[in-house]
Amino acid sequence: MRDVALYSLARLVLVVVLAVAILYIPRAFGVEIPLLVAALFAVLIALPLSLVLFAPLRRRVNERIAAVDERRRSTRADLESRLRGEGRT
Repeated sequence: MRDVALYSLARLVLVVVLAVAILYIPRAFGVEIPLLVAALFAVLIALPLSLVLFAPLRRRVNERIAAVDERRRSTRADLESRLRGEGRT
């Protein structure tokens, strides 16, 4: 759960940083960009960028989720076999 929260937080920070950059860099050239437009562009840019920048963290999250899924699958299979009466000697 900690890795998922960390990955989500990292992506959110990336969106905020991009939105701030999109808002304030053009102001140096006298161009005003609305906040909503900057936020939308930041989200669109952050989606593929986060896949590259946070690839190791994303892989770790995927591995942990796969481990939890495997544990649940194993527990469920064990429970189903016990409910069928298998495994008792």
